[in-house]
Amino acid sequence: MRRKSVIYPMKSSAIVIGAGIGGIATSIRLACKGYEVSVYDRNAYTGGKLTEIREGNYRFDAGPSLFTLPDQVDELFRLAGENPRDHFNYERLSDTCHYFWDDGTFLPASGDPDKFAQQVEDILGVPASRVSGYLKKGAFIYNATAPVFLDQSLHKWQNFINWKTLRGVVSMPWLGIFSKLHSDNVKQTGDPKLTQLFDRYATYNGSDPYRSPGVLQSIPHLEFNTGAWYPIGGMHEISQSLTALAKRIGVKFNLSQAVDRIVVENKVAVGVEVDGKVVRAHQIVCNADVFPAYRNLLKDQKAPEKTLQQERSSSALIFYWGIKKQFAELDMHNIFFSNDYKEEFRLLFEGKTVSEDPTVYVNLTTKYQPNDAPAGCSNWFVMINVPGNTGQDWDTLIRRSRENILKKLSKNLKTSIEDLIECEQILDPRRIESRTGSYQGSLYGSSSNSRDAAFLRHPNFSQKIKHLWFCGGSVHPGGGIPLCLKSAKIIDQMLPNA
Repeated sequence: MRRKSVIYPMKSSAIVIGAGIGGIATSIRLACKGYEVSVYDRNAYTGGKLTEIREGNYRFDAGPSLFTLPDQVDELFRLAGENPRDHFNYERLSDTCHYFWDDGTFLPASGDPDKFAQQVEDILGVPASRVSGYLKKGAFIYNATAPVFLDQSLHKWQNFINWKTLRGVVSMPWLGIFSKLHSDNVKQTGDPKLTQLFDRYATYNGSDPYRSPGVLQSIPHLEFNTGAWYPIGGMHEISQSLTALAKRIGVKFNLSQAVDRIVVENKVAVGVEVDGKVVRAHQIVCNADVFPAYRNLLKDQKAPEKTLQQERSSSALIFYWGIKKQFAELDMHNIFFSNDYKEEFRLLFEGKTVSEDPTVYVNLTTKYQPNDAPAGCSNWFVMINVPGNTGQDWDTLIRRSRENILKKLSKNLKTSIEDLIECEQILDPRRIESRTGSYQGSLYGSSSNSRDAAFLRHPNFSQKIKHLWFCGGSVHPGGGIPLCLKSAKIIDQMLPNA
């Protein structure tokens, strides 16, 4: 048996397991509190899902492609005493998305909520006032729920004795907590296409609009009312600029170094084991997916089985295509809708398979960053929602889905897309799981297909092991860049200064 050496820290210290966006943000916050912070990641790069792919002369954002609430990133620079504009910049999108339906309907959704409402009236015939009312309700829901459910721990009773929580409780009948998103959208829009458009926001946390609660009406508010943005240099710049910030304030990154175990002594997390060595620290933060964290890093500890057995969010099948053409009708974000949305989600969550007519998302950063592709070309990030990996025949599903995607895109754009593909890479749930450690390749941890989902997510701290904390998309408050950044802030609120 190998003898394990022990390295003891000289000052108040913290170890962060995983260099995803939540882990990077937490490392910055802890360094600003005076901790000596070390980050370990098994990959050779930082950012987790928030990275990039290069193929020939094409560059692609590999994972998250939509940026909202940029002030959360700016806050980290200011916390460290720096001007964010010296290191990280972004611009607001003029259009949030371009929407296509197979019957030829095309809706370019302006980033200005008033213009968007008028576009819906002109193209879909839904009164602009109804659209504006929908977005105003989304703002009301977000402002009532965020302080209670997103900006603080749900697992500390002290957080429920304040006026913010009281306001949220009083507002509950109007928050959509007890209704379904799709049903609410039907009532409020009165149009099947607009319903489908707003239903799709359930996919922003990997959920089913026919089962998830109406409170998710708050998500369009972030995109239309507060704005959709694009970081100069690509989404990758979010993680890379924050990594550089972390290094400037003393955070040490240990890349290509996988943590094998979280060391617990007398119900206290005291360090991690890396390559046979135990590295000790006063605080341990786990940015790894909570499921493999308990199964692998904490396998000698009792796991919260009810939490781990929650339904997982959807995953993704992504094709990165270098396309030898530019299309004027496309914008940065584009959606080509399925003709049977309900069946698509039934197959996704119940059948654990992929529809023959999937909704297709196409992202082109060349619309704002032309040098991401050769002159006259464009970089296509083409994604469909798929179930997590539970042993499906992915090779067959990928081949079949590729054919169906090309058929839909070619029909809507009146061009043979396959003839334009110059290069290709593919990311499927198996590879997402192996690269990022996300159980089953799910993008957002557990789904939000029930009104209890927020409360069932793992808290940002261990309730049984002292000095052990959790951040990232698989724990409270949820997946996606904004919520991962909020998870870091919640830990910051609970941890004392060094």
